[in-house]
Amino acid sequence: MTDLDAQVRAADPDRWLSSRFVADEQARADLIALYAFEAELASIPAKVSQPLLAEMRLTWWAEQMEGAFAGTPRKGHPVLEALAGAAERRGLERPWADALIEAQVDRAHRRPHELEALFVGPAQAAARVLAGHGHEAAVAPAARVWGLTLTGRADEAAALRPAANAALKALPPAGFPAVAHAALRDPDAPEPLKRLRLVWAVARGRI
Repeated sequence: MTDLDAQVRAADPDRWLSSRFVADEQARADLIALYAFEAELASIPAKVSQPLLAEMRLTWWAEQMEGAFAGTPRKGHPVLEALAGAAERRGLERPWADALIEAQVDRAHRRPHELEALFVGPAQAAARVLAGHGHEAAVAPAARVWGLTLTGRADEAAALRPAANAALKALPPAGFPAVAHAALRDPDAPEPLKRLRLVWAVARGRI
């Protein structure tokens, strides 16, 4: 867990900060497993210059999903083992992971990629880890706000934020860290400022 935590902190510092607000240690570990999986996928198009080579690596990940979601992950692979444990404990289903991999393939080929797959599906899986079944609709708009923010569409994110906050009223407080990072309007802000903004967001349950 410690290695995965450090991996996520380096690769995805904003969601790592959000995960600090998960009080239950096992739930936080399961959330970090999801984020480590996403970090592995997201790093491939950036590290591999040839799209076909990137697709080959992503295909390898796609082939591992059956075992990961059946409780028989590739032995000795910490991310797959952690993902499998989280999937078993939380009843996670596979489609969001398959869609995420496909979106990363499109990203590697510089094709239009599915923002719903990159941001909404993972947030819904994170909410299921933290709050159980039935909260997909509550977190979807906030996940879209986060996706729009990261892709430079700040005006669209701002326009969607009121609807996202209205939807979040149906989310149990335990699930809020799954989307708390959507409160961060400037990805380049210094970490102390981000921490303060997250504290305020978690206290209010609003992004």
